Amino acid sequence: MKVRTAFAAALGAAIASICVLTPAAAGGRSDLVLQSLKAGRAHVADEILVQYKSGAGESDFRAVRAKARGADAQVLRSTGAGRLVRMKLQAGESVAAAIQRLEGDPAVEYAEPNWIYTHQATSNDTYYTNGSLWGMYSGTTSPTNVYGSGAANAWAENKQNCGDVWVGVIDEGYMYTHTDLAANAGKNPGEATGVAGVDDDGNGYVDDIYGWDFAGGNNSVFDGVGDDHGTHVAGTIGGVGGNGTGVAGVCWSVKIINAKFLGSTGGTTANAIKAIDYMTDLKTRHGLNLVATNNSWGGGGFSQALQDAISRANNADILFIAAAGNSTVDCDTSSCYPAEYPVANVIAVASITSTGGLSSFSNYGDQTIHIGAPGSGIWSTVPARSRGQIVSSYASYSGTSMATPHVAGAAAMYKALNPGATAAQVKAAILNGGVPTPSLSGKTITGDRLDVSGF
Repeated sequence: MKVRTAFAAALGAAIASICVLTPAAAGGRSDLVLQSLKAGRAHVADEILVQYKSGAGESDFRAVRAKARGADAQVLRSTGAGRLVRMKLQAGESVAAAIQRLEGDPAVEYAEPNWIYTHQATSNDTYYTNGSLWGMYSGTTSPTNVYGSGAANAWAENKQNCGDVWVGVIDEGYMYTHTDLAANAGKNPGEATGVAGVDDDGNGYVDDIYGWDFAGGNNSVFDGVGDDHGTHVAGTIGGVGGNGTGVAGVCWSVKIINAKFLGSTGGTTANAIKAIDYMTDLKTRHGLNLVATNNSWGGGGFSQALQDAISRANNADILFIAAAGNSTVDCDTSSCYPAEYPVANVIAVASITSTGGLSSFSNYGDQTIHIGAPGSGIWSTVPARSRGQIVSSYASYSGTSMATPHVAGAAAMYKALNPGATAAQVKAAILNGGVPTPSLSGKTITGDRLDVSGF
């Protein structure tokens, strides 16, 4: 997550952070939801998500709509273990009351708010050769920084190319025409050579060549300078290296595909679920060699539906790499979603500074947050406006949003070097290969910072 100075106070409470609360039953899950509502977690005021039990039919759907005093706005998922719908409540209906009315209904697995997620960043305002790109350095590179990720050491050993490995950026949109990103802009193979205006790959999204905009409901994943956060994240993962221009990402030729769900007012649980499932479908039905998704966002409260979507990605062998959040809280005792969901594919990332300290904004947790990575003063790609045109540019941001793509890039690098590695093996390589760091001792599960030099 990146922290925009102007919004830091307003968004501080809505940043990705997590505890280890794992509801084992509907009652515990309901308690978590209601606690989050009482705590003022941002959510869509007149919507709920309803997960039906397997076997529920039309008569059940009608009865539940009547009980909730709502109407179906969108079916989010109709296959698998029961239908998941986004339901719009009647004017004046309380989200908490609607959820409580559905608790115990024999056709309903659970009901919950449609939480709103945000990103964060602090912009200060090029790059490898001038000492700016410290997150890629190590103690033996020139320029040098012992607290960098060691990516430059891997590059020196010809490990910079990621072949046919893909990473999904679930975020804002990103500038896929950027000078330092265009060569690595992945194109959905089921649509790239298809017929315009036709859903060639049958995933429900027409002409989703570079991905899909779930916030806008169209295939335009880049909509201007407002998509700076997603573009910045993409550049750290896979900015083109060795071209004498701008920055270099951890993996110089990784393919990036985008699921945009964060708009100008944030993003919802419903769209986050669709974005995650979109990536899972690209791998399971369309064969993309997708190793991970980068998730530099957070906020809201516990969502069983979102956890289920992350679990489906886990079943598809896709890592879910998540920002710890920028609220300076202990995620062992405060909620830090989605970073703290107890699913095996999650890697939760804290932020460190160029001097090895835990970044002043970073969340932490020795039971919930796995590892630290460079996140303060990170230069990467952004769109900018010049003389009325959108142009390729660069900027320095700080946040756990900036730490997370270092880890996503590392996952792509390891997968390229070890094509047969499972998601669990990639995760183990990242966590076992870290370097012990005093500022992270007792603050993360490993006590380590990211180091890819040993890959």
